Amino acid sequence: MMNLENRIASLCRLGKSMDPEIPEVQEVAERAFFNNRWFTREHTYLMLESIRHQFLQEEKLHQWLAGYTIKDEQHAKTIGLIMAGNIPLVGFHDLLCVLLSGHKALIKLSSKDNILLPWLLEKLFLTDEKWRNRVAVAELLNGMDAAIATGSNNSARYFHYYFDKYPNIIRKNRGSVAVLKGNESTADLLQLGIDIFTYFGLGCRNVSKLLVPEGYSFNHFFESIAPFHKVIEHNKYKNNFDYNLTLLMMNKEPHYNNDFLMLKEDSRMVSPVAILHYEYYQSETDLTDKLEKQKDEIQVIAGENFIPFGKTQTPELWDYADKVDTMEFLVKL
Repeated sequence: MMNLENRIASLCRLGKSMDPEIPEVQEVAERAFFNNRWFTREHTYLMLESIRHQFLQEEKLHQWLAGYTIKDEQHAKTIGLIMAGNIPLVGFHDLLCVLLSGHKALIKLSSKDNILLPWLLEKLFLTDEKWRNRVAVAELLNGMDAAIATGSNNSARYFHYYFDKYPNIIRKNRGSVAVLKGNESTADLLQLGIDIFTYFGLGCRNVSKLLVPEGYSFNHFFESIAPFHKVIEHNKYKNNFDYNLTLLMMNKEPHYNNDFLMLKEDSRMVSPVAILHYEYYQSETDLTDKLEKQKDEIQVIAGENFIPFGKTQTPELWDYADKVDTMEFLVKL
């Protein structure tokens, strides 16, 4: 039996084995890239470093868990985890919540991300063999007591059909928005570029839409994000850029284009790869109304008085997806 302190210590040891300087880590990053070309080595290293420094630090873990009453392991439930595969290890936080809450994890991997997590689990088992009785990967989630599923709006309908008889958390498509005031510096917009282009914009915490004041000129924005032009050298990104540009031109839709990113006026939150939606606001009241109207589609907001530019992809342990407290859900089962 592992008490909470044992679990925390084990997971902190796991963090030390995720250093990108370790040859084994470099080798698994290479295999993940071979399996899914969206998962560049740099992006895998970035995610591993984020998990190590944001999640698997003893002080942060204690700070986070202080707000919960963690039950004894003898009351453990089996939690089915249906993982997404849009960015590397995107489901790690859900797994972490299950492990620390004292429950058992039954994991269904995404075919897009089926290299990194199995490797990480083997490293976890090396920190403490007791984990082998508490974590399993399976194609069929038989015998689970609750479910946490992440996917598209379409897959969420299926998840509701299959999992509504269990306690569940089911997540759908969300995007993130940046609020611009028009007085941002080049450094501010360069940081915003990190929020847009990290993981090629495939994550729900990536900025997929801009809210800008009426009359806003995008010249300064395009000049500031110029250092990200190498993104177009990635084959899959370029294919998406070319395809989406062709659609815009065929449909004669107005847009801006700087040869590696397109801007299109559109009220929708989530945008296709290589396109950033934007919408004008007329006043602070109008801005507040627009954010309120789309709050159920927004993952995070970047900008002045919100999350700082450049920080949307570095969540803390307590920054829950869809603002649903996963740990509270688990400890109350």
